[in-house]
Amino acid sequence: MKAAVIVFPGSNCDRDVAVALEAAMNHPPIMVWHRDTELPPVDLVVVPGGFSYGDYLRCGAMAAHSPIMREVKAKAESGTPVLGICNGFQILTETGLLPGALIRNAGLKFICKDVFLRVETSDSPFTRKYETGSVVRLPIAHAEGNYFADTATLDRLEGEGRVAFRYVTQGGGASLDANPNGAARNIAGIFNENRRVLGLMPHPERLAEDLLGGTDGKPMFEGLVEALS
Repeated sequence: MKAAVIVFPGSNCDRDVAVALEAAMNHPPIMVWHRDTELPPVDLVVVPGGFSYGDYLRCGAMAAHSPIMREVKAKAESGTPVLGICNGFQILTETGLLPGALIRNAGLKFICKDVFLRVETSDSPFTRKYETGSVVRLPIAHAEGNYFADTATLDRLEGEGRVAFRYVTQGGGASLDANPNGAARNIAGIFNENRRVLGLMPHPERLAEDLLGGTDGKPMFEGLVEALS
């Protein structure tokens, strides 16, 4: 499997996800600068977390218009899997590859902590190594992670099985107390129509090896290698 990681000015999780990918693939991904206009032939594109363009204007809004994102969007529309993590999720909504928007956290504060997520489906290249209904622990680090969409969009996501992850208690309940940012229906991650684009706010790359304090993020990268190799 070959993978590319997009690098923006302000990215700070590009190296983290590159390390996780290299551990799963046994070779490093290609790092692609935001001003490039072409992607090499790859099986996966990752839009990483961070603060692209310093989060000026609106999180992800400027990055969505970077030259490379035209190519990322074209690749996604042709079926190449795309993974957007945190700021990457915000960028994917700004490009229109995913519906809805990520708005200011309900508490109006930056949140950095581990959360529990319920895996809503294992039927995707990103979640195939997880069991549907299982609970995993991953870190979040964001000020604008509050997923918002109109009721019709939310109903469509639910009805089409496109909610990938949901904030829950350790026991698996999607309660208000388990929701760290006010996200609609406790949504932490969603797919596009064919489940080949995933955006999520939590960081699987930050818990992908024991030295980091856990491995709940590791199956995402291992599953992608299995699915795309």
